Amino acid sequence: MAESFGADADRYDRTRPRYPEAMVTRVAASLPGPYVLDVGIGTGIAARQFQAAGCEVFGVDVDARMAGLARRDGIEVEVSAFESWDPAGRTFDGVVAGQTWHWIDPVAGAAKAAEVLRPGGRLALFWNVFQPPAALGDAFAEVYRRVLPGMPSLAQAGPAVGMYLSLLDKIADGIRAAGAFGEPEEWRYDWERVYTRDEWLEQVPTHGPATGLPPEQLRELLDGLGAAVDAAGGAFTVHYDVLVLTAVRAAGAE
Repeated sequence: MAESFGADADRYDRTRPRYPEAMVTRVAASLPGPYVLDVGIGTGIAARQFQAAGCEVFGVDVDARMAGLARRDGIEVEVSAFESWDPAGRTFDGVVAGQTWHWIDPVAGAAKAAEVLRPGGRLALFWNVFQPPAALGDAFAEVYRRVLPGMPSLAQAGPAVGMYLSLLDKIADGIRAAGAFGEPEEWRYDWERVYTRDEWLEQVPTHGPATGLPPEQLRELLDGLGAAVDAAGGAFTVHYDVLVLTAVRAAGAE
């Protein structure tokens, strides 16, 4: 699935949410220098924000189609799975990953990050976790249960933050296992955005399993979700929790 998002890279870049400037600024200011490796750079959404904060960004991504879009902004990107990527002796002041580290082996990924980070460099992993209003979340879950009965995780109506916090615990254990970082920290930010029906439906095909649906099934999904938004008044506010897991490369660690 990690290689499916490039099926419509332009849509992904156009519709996926950005990250809070406060988070980007905090990460950038905490680095010992400007050189940043963006793991799973995708179309360059986070990379452009770090560039605007004064960083020089290099990218790695498993999907050549996504990497091609990031290169349009002048970012150098190599196509590879991060765990097997050859850094060719290059080192960085920061390793960042937006919406991607859950595709990476937590132990091997942390070890590779330690390999390419300079002492005092920072690993910063972050996710936008969205939550629609409760009643609309219930309606969305019912649509997913009907259209995609084999995807139980998509049919959960409750807050998604708990699932991500459990994921962060596993990733933090991988960072500790690398033996090269200080104790991982969790930072948290929140923000909101109002979506119209059409704006939300434009983004849905970039969500996980929806990227590989046959056209008729995708249409059924979009029709059901659209009807739910219509019943809620045609627009709604999404609350985003931005979860950050970060650790500093220890000096002298092997």
